[in-house]
Amino acid sequence: MKVLAVCGSPRKGNTEWILRKLLDEVSQAGVDTELLLLREMNIGACDGCLACEAGGKQRKNICNIEDDMQGLYPKLLEADCLIFGTPVYFEMLSGQLKTFIDRTCPIWTKLKNKRIVGIAVAEEGIGKAMQNLRTYAAVCGMDWVGSVTALAKTPKEASKRPEIAGRLKILSRKIVRVVKERS
Repeated sequence: MKVLAVCGSPRKGNTEWILRKLLDEVSQAGVDTELLLLREMNIGACDGCLACEAGGKQRKNICNIEDDMQGLYPKLLEADCLIFGTPVYFEMLSGQLKTFIDRTCPIWTKLKNKRIVGIAVAEEGIGKAMQNLRTYAAVCGMDWVGSVTALAKTPKEASKRPEIAGRLKILSRKIVRVVKERS
């Protein structure tokens, strides 16, 4: 059983804290977890070449852009549950997470029936960020497990709010349950 979290924040702050807290809760139930920090990776934007649809030049159905995404495709395919975390900018996903999502084009049909969770943190309002994640899940045919959203401005604010930790504990139990059902 594997849960893979993807942090789309350009800084170490609330989104990363929430993801780490959630993964800690999940791992206590014996589930293997991993956190990917997109800010530490070299992931370029999709250039729309459509090579992935044609089978790719070098590898079948894998993106031709040579960057860190090549090593992430197997991790995404192996995971039983994906957690996508994003800070909210202009009521939408972060650019880092959107770029990452765009680059899943070569494997999007292989994500069908995977479990997915959304995390979004905003200063004033979540806007369409969670809807963006739910739309991505629907397009890929993934099963939506749940979400936690939080309002927090300063980098450590979420960690000081016990109600956020409580909601993460509830969500972690749900994640563990649905992951173990699939195994």
